[in-house]
Parts: sequence; structure tokens; C-alpha cells
Amino acid sequence: MDIKLINIGFGNIVSANRVIAIVSPESAPIKRIITDARDSRQLIDATYGRRTRAVIITDSGHVILSAIQPETVANRFISSKDGHGADD
Repeated sequence: MDIKLINIGFGNIVSANRVIAIVSPESAPIKRIITDARDSRQLIDATYGRRTRAVIITDSGHVILSAIQPETVANRFISSKDGHGADD
């Protein structure tokens, strides 16, 4: 199994194989998911105190907050899958 890593900003990296969804934090259901993850201690805040712009949901139930746009994270995810990442 090949492990792909995605930079989610400020030197933070997640495993692309574990990502289920990359969403915007604006809607009430996503805000509820963030609150529930915080209460169950499965929230990872990778924003370094900045505004949350993307919420990454993993297959383990962890919720990761990122300060970069969901489109940017998704583009990094897609370029990693295509094999045209920064290492090429």
C-alpha cells in the first residue's frame, strides 16, 4: 500500500488514504460535527489560531481543521493521486 501525504498548511500533513471529505465550515451541520468531535476529543486543530477555512473528515472519525481553502486542499489531494505532486 502506497502512503500519500497531503500538506494542509503550516507544515501539517495528513494521510490522503484516510480522508473521506474536505468541506467548508460554514453550514450548521458541519459546525455540529466540529462540536461533536471536540466533545469526543477527536478534533485536531491545525489552524495555528487562524480562521478555519476547511474541515477534513477522516475514516477514523477524526475531524481536522485547516486554515487553507477546501479547493486548495482538494487540488493537492488530486495532484498527489495523479502523481504530479511536489516530489515529481
